[in-house]
Amino acid sequence: MDIARKDILKINQKGWDIVAPQFYGGTALPQYGPLAVTESELKLIDNLHGKSVLELGCGSGHTLYYLWKDKQASELWGLDLSQEQLQFTRALLAQENIPAKLFLASMDENPGIPESYFDLVISIYALGWTPDISRTLSLIHSYLKPGGKFIFSWEHPVYQCFDYDPNSGKYFLNHSYLDESPERKPSWRGAEIILQRRKLSTYVNAICEAGLMIERLIESEPDLKLAKEPDYAPEKWYSVPRAKLIPTTIIIKAAKPS
Repeated sequence: MDIARKDILKINQKGWDIVAPQFYGGTALPQYGPLAVTESELKLIDNLHGKSVLELGCGSGHTLYYLWKDKQASELWGLDLSQEQLQFTRALLAQENIPAKLFLASMDENPGIPESYFDLVISIYALGWTPDISRTLSLIHSYLKPGGKFIFSWEHPVYQCFDYDPNSGKYFLNHSYLDESPERKPSWRGAEIILQRRKLSTYVNAICEAGLMIERLIESEPDLKLAKEPDYAPEKWYSVPRAKLIPTTIIIKAAKPS
């Protein structure tokens, strides 16, 4: 399916404004993804005292809150495509008098973010929404100081390819992993949305081509400490049985060379 960038952004912005309340307080640090290993165990992020952080796809603001409270970040910036999400972020941070500079924009455009400025750029379960992954990673490289770090998590591209058949009790391949065309969902959680399909190699190669050096690539087994009783139902999208077959999440840490 060939969909113009402007149409993808228009549909996804409207869709995320609708579904934003459903994701309030959802996947955010210290969690990198559903049932995935957490920052408490991975320790990918050093203390951020005196350092500046930019989050791409800041959602409801809970990762920014964590980076300020737990990692002692000194300066917060955030970007999101959804006005509704940004309102949640503003409200959450205002409760704690946490300052942040926020932008309404797509990740593959620069709405006024300074270059060579940030010690850390982070994106938790959001990077995959960008319509242009190469452009986005080129911008991330430009935002980082020399030696700065980039960390992102996203649903594992293979995980997206499987569904559950309750009649046979087995998982099955619902589309080709090699198909990277955008997928139009008429009613995704009650809103029209465009999902971006990309292979793991597409992310890895785009990171390298942007001039960033990969330090860690993590595909974790499910963290059963995070699992609740409903998570053991095989038909649930993020379920323990499925996560034991395929990791729910990829986590990548990269650096801009000094």
